[in-house]
Amino acid sequence: MNIGELARRTGLSVKTVRYYSDLGLVPEAGRTHAGHRRYDAGATLRLDFVRGLRELGLDLATIRRVLDREADLRRVAARHADAIDAQIRVLRVQRAVLRALSRRDPTPDEVERMNRIAQATADERRRIITEFLDGIFAGIPVDPQFEAMQRSAVEGLPEEPTGAQIDAWIELADLVQDQGFRELLRRMGRESFGPPEAPKRPAANQETDRLVTERVGPAVAAGIDPAGPAAGAILDDLLPAMAAAGGAQDGPGYRREMLAGLELGADPRPERYWQLLAVLKGWPQWPAKTVNYAWLRDALRSRV
Repeated sequence: MNIGELARRTGLSVKTVRYYSDLGLVPEAGRTHAGHRRYDAGATLRLDFVRGLRELGLDLATIRRVLDREADLRRVAARHADAIDAQIRVLRVQRAVLRALSRRDPTPDEVERMNRIAQATADERRRIITEFLDGIFAGIPVDPQFEAMQRSAVEGLPEEPTGAQIDAWIELADLVQDQGFRELLRRMGRESFGPPEAPKRPAANQETDRLVTERVGPAVAAGIDPAGPAAGAILDDLLPAMAAAGGAQDGPGYRREMLAGLELGADPRPERYWQLLAVLKGWPQWPAKTVNYAWLRDALRSRV
């Protein structure tokens, strides 16, 4: 067949077929007396093979070596797949940084810092979280089992994070380097594990958490104003049950203590920390409950 027929059969342009032929990728079967190129049926198969490898990203020099049996296609494909994996990770990082930048108005220094955060290795990610935990536990006599649990949660961070995990990591790294967040956790630690004379919050347990979820959750979903009259009825129903579940008795003193505890406990950042860590660890999504406690805090503020 002539070059035009070969081009039609393969879906390539005549110019491309001629170029590949000049490179030796598609040998000619012969030439006419007038010097026109002629090709056999094998040229169609060879061109289809070349086109397939090109669409997979292999360069022409490598394809020529494969066709000439100077390179093993399996090994070439494996190396090329590894190179694509590296490119994908770079693109994921770039996408995550760009998404993060789109949500703020960063300075050049912040752009550089966020890019460094996104590029961090698994070891560097663990080191950032470990330094954060060292800072919040220092000087506070926390329960050793509680501290061990907190530290074990950062083990096994992914070596090759997905795009969603890179997004989560950028946000988490910002959060754990927030001095205000660190001080919040230290204050919570002092209240929970400090000396007997230190102020204590009313203890939460599974039953009080269930009560808040069942009775405040619908109020939040319905958009009930925590300062409005309907909220008062909810509090009068909820707080005696919560006090009983915690071994206490409802009253002005209990409600003041509850409000004081919620001023810290209703902060959304600790919950967000665990939600982001869950994404990085591949855990089930951490349920969002702080919004219910924030509603309860606001309802108490307007009445205590």
